[in-house]
Amino acid sequence: MSRFWSPVVHELTPYVPGEQPKLANLVKLNTNENPYGPSLRVLEALHAVVGDTLRLYPDPNADRLKQTIAGYFGLKTNQVFVGNGSDEVLAHVFQALLKHDAPILFPDITYSFYPVYCKLYGIAYQTIALTDNFEIRMMDYFRPNGGIIFPNPNAPTGCPLALSEIERLLQSNTGSVVVVDEAYIDFGGESAAPLVNLYQNLLVVHTLSKSRSLAGLRLGYALGHPDLIEALTRVKDSFNSYPLDRFAIAGGVAAMEDQDYFEATRHQVMATRQRLVKELEDMGFKVLPSAANFIFARHPAHDGATLSAKLRECSIIVRHFGKPARIAPFLRITIGTDEQCQTLVDALREILAINA
Repeated sequence: MSRFWSPVVHELTPYVPGEQPKLANLVKLNTNENPYGPSLRVLEALHAVVGDTLRLYPDPNADRLKQTIAGYFGLKTNQVFVGNGSDEVLAHVFQALLKHDAPILFPDITYSFYPVYCKLYGIAYQTIALTDNFEIRMMDYFRPNGGIIFPNPNAPTGCPLALSEIERLLQSNTGSVVVVDEAYIDFGGESAAPLVNLYQNLLVVHTLSKSRSLAGLRLGYALGHPDLIEALTRVKDSFNSYPLDRFAIAGGVAAMEDQDYFEATRHQVMATRQRLVKELEDMGFKVLPSAANFIFARHPAHDGATLSAKLRECSIIVRHFGKPARIAPFLRITIGTDEQCQTLVDALREILAINA
């Protein structure tokens, strides 16, 4: 460790993203990317951006993208914030809205970037244990706090919360911000976006990486009361006034406008998920209920780490979390194409010595 580091750096344990292997011919089911590419309208929009205008800075406010997102949700543009992926949006959320004297609350098994942000920004936090069924129980959050954040559906479990439960929390927790991280909401969950105009302390965060197939462009956004959005904008403009380049703005607009492609691909992912769950359950796996583009599954007779290693030998990569111990038996499996999922099933049958 360098003596030139700032003190905070010594205390950081950075977030570790899923592996992006350089090997060819892999069935890659480890980082929850959409198996279907972006719509043709997105590709056309990106081609149109190439030209002399690349010498100019992009719109620092990304007004055209904000207008498109606002129109999609029936909101005003001052209720929309955009950033370089939802991770950047969340980073600004932690700094702008969640840094108070009281600790913030989030699940003990959840998106592992949350404690990283807390360490980076010096934010006190408390984790709330999931139930024995790996579910978020809203009544456990009815306690004093400096803010509440959780994914819906949760990650890495995929378990969804009913919108009525989120509204119950908002009604009882009026003194701090409630952030609902909806990275995977389009694969079967109930979005809290319709509640934005009803609760001034609600912020809903989305990404275009998953259901819109734009993980490579880095686009995220937040929906909330104008006061919350102004706080995020102040932090953003004190950090990077141009977080979205011209390609991201153009591609984001096109992706949000191509509703037919969005509906077709997300429903295909959900249909494939349903078939994969049945196949795994037939092999003895226990699969948690999922409203995401991944599933969380374990086999009672086989260790998760061992299964992950054996699948890798078959050129199939899934995600295994060694910690906490409670989820070590599980594999998180991204929903790929039907062909990719069938390859996974065939490999697992061979590993488990199950005859088809």
